[in-house]
Amino acid sequence: MATEVFNSKSLAVQAQKKILGKMASKSIATALVDDTSSDVLDELYKVTKEFTQNKKEAEKIIKNLIKVVIKLVVLNRNNQFNEDEILLMEKFKKKFHQLAMTVVSFHQVDFTFDRNVLSKLLNDCRDMLHQIIDRHLTAKSHGRVNHVFNHFSDCEFLAALYNPFGSYKASLEIICNGVNKMLDDKNI
Repeated sequence: MATEVFNSKSLAVQAQKKILGKMASKSIATALVDDTSSDVLDELYKVTKEFTQNKKEAEKIIKNLIKVVIKLVVLNRNNQFNEDEILLMEKFKKKFHQLAMTVVSFHQVDFTFDRNVLSKLLNDCRDMLHQIIDRHLTAKSHGRVNHVFNHFSDCEFLAALYNPFGSYKASLEIICNGVNKMLDDKNI
């Protein structure tokens, strides 16, 4: 019979992930993120709700986004990543930074938007994130990652969001201004 080893740090990390995951909501998000990030999340919710024509679905996508970010922060703050995962996390941060710059650039420079480029960047980020969280989070969390990235990388959604004559023009402006500010503040 194998002896079980009690590890309080591991138990504490699991509890933090569980508690923060259950508490993921707009009020918790605003407590954990700055005003700029909150504004971006609000606009992402707004355009998602309008695009999907489904308030519950939009809430679920944003809630899943918040849960995934919170769990990543908990894992990182508790030094749960091994050397390979740390290297992958650095690669992910660079790819996400590239994604953020592309999001802003496509908005600022007329006639440069390419939904396939944005979709590929989002899918690359999703794939890296799966590798980073693989040994730490459950299949349910992997499902949340897919749910979030599948929505935001959808080419039809991206085309509607970046349509210069579409109904999302004002929201895209707010999103891109926020992302640009996060880039300037080195938060992305």
